[in-house]
Amino acid sequence: MAEVKEKLPGEAYCFACGPENPIGLHLDFQFVADKYVAEKNLSREYQSYDGVVHGGIVTTMLDEAMGGFLYSTGEKAVTARLDVRYRKPTPVGADLVITGWEEGRRGSFVNMKATIALTDGTVTAEGSAKMALVD
Repeated sequence: MAEVKEKLPGEAYCFACGPENPIGLHLDFQFVADKYVAEKNLSREYQSYDGVVHGGIVTTMLDEAMGGFLYSTGEKAVTARLDVRYRKPTPVGADLVITGWEEGRRGSFVNMKATIALTDGTVTAEGSAKMALVD
């Protein structure tokens, strides 16, 4: 699979994956076979209820796994539609595995999937998105 593309100066401040954003998530994705994978352990600064990662942060990580996949292969895309299913609370302080992959294409749209799982394989959230390719 493709190597992860280096970020341009303005992109280094991305909330989800930018290394220069002091309050960002600093997600560091790598390709593993045909999947885009990052590991993360979130502190309580990202929680909603006691011990549970905020749903908006969960959604952000899923969106980044899908959109970042395309960006890292050299394609620019924006999220046209995003659906999230929260299967279990995503715990603060747990080692998480965020995974995104391509499901298929039709014209200028790419169907993507992503999951967040605990290291034992328990999926806490899953997402699907229709990404629109742009110039």
